[in-house]
Amino acid sequence: MTFRIAAFALLAALATPAFAQPDDAYAPARAIVADIGKIVTPNGVQETFEVTLGGARQIVNVRGSDRDNPILIFVHGGPGAVEMPFAWAFQRPWEDVFTVVQYDQRGAGRSYPLNNPAALAPTMTPDRYRDDAIELIELLQERYGKRKVVLMGHSWGSIVGLSVAIKRPDLLYAYVGVGQGIDFREGEKAGMAWTRAKAVAAGNKEAVTAIDALAPYPDVDFTIAKADGWRKYAIPYGSLMYAKPDLDLYFQTPRLSPEYSEADRQAWGKGSLFSVMTLWPRLAGVSFKPVKTMDVPIVFLLGRHDYTVPSPVAADWFAQVKAPSKKLVWLEHSAHMPMVEEPGHFFAALLQDVLPLTKDKK
Repeated sequence: MTFRIAAFALLAALATPAFAQPDDAYAPARAIVADIGKIVTPNGVQETFEVTLGGARQIVNVRGSDRDNPILIFVHGGPGAVEMPFAWAFQRPWEDVFTVVQYDQRGAGRSYPLNNPAALAPTMTPDRYRDDAIELIELLQERYGKRKVVLMGHSWGSIVGLSVAIKRPDLLYAYVGVGQGIDFREGEKAGMAWTRAKAVAAGNKEAVTAIDALAPYPDVDFTIAKADGWRKYAIPYGSLMYAKPDLDLYFQTPRLSPEYSEADRQAWGKGSLFSVMTLWPRLAGVSFKPVKTMDVPIVFLLGRHDYTVPSPVAADWFAQVKAPSKKLVWLEHSAHMPMVEEPGHFFAALLQDVLPLTKDKK
């Protein structure tokens, strides 16, 4: 299963005329978004700063209406698919009850140009991303005077997040998995089978032939080219966003982000390609299936129609794992991006199922 928006789709979006337009064309719209989203409450926080995690410089953005609220850290997907430039479209309600942290991981987004790619590449392993997140949590605890945080992992970031929850449950009020990955190879097989069945039903012989030709992937030849080889057919069938086959405009969301300049958007594209090409071959053996017990509350927010990172694989694991408390919430009209597809239902789950787990909120 891939934990990024398919490389071909992202690169195609970056090449569109709309994305290539000069900054000035979108400056008035960005100013409006920035004004609407400005944190003006007396105890609010709105800041972006640089940190060094595991020797790599990375960019962190923090927003919330009351710094006394519990911290929620969003671990973005990919590898390299940063969420910071998209967050303005769905995150604002969260900021009334959480202090929300977005960060661009090593080699991604605004963090990409801060480090030498050749020196960074050997460090890009799942364990290093896990330990970066742990360092970030500890830094934020000290900076904002917090005892614990809520950690939310999305897509590839759910691998990082669940790894943190396993290694350092003492740091977390709860772990929240969105588009949760459990086993790379099993997820790839499930996604390919679903896509092939959709293609057969649609009479799409080209797609069926192309998917069959990927064999023996994912058992061997674990490359991003193979992973994207079936996703280019899955996305139009709604594996990424339910009943929304055309994502061209969605990929323009960063154009209106107050957090991202033209240079930042170019870094996003370069960092995404660099991250997935570097990290993907190192992920083939990642699996949480042996994990039977968690020492922290877990909440899964899964899109019913997610076959980018197939939700049935996550649901099966969730059913057998033991935890102090656990809750699975199905977003019935979502695929892989439920925070965008069903923002109201998603926020309601945060209020009902996650916020109460923070107890003292410190």
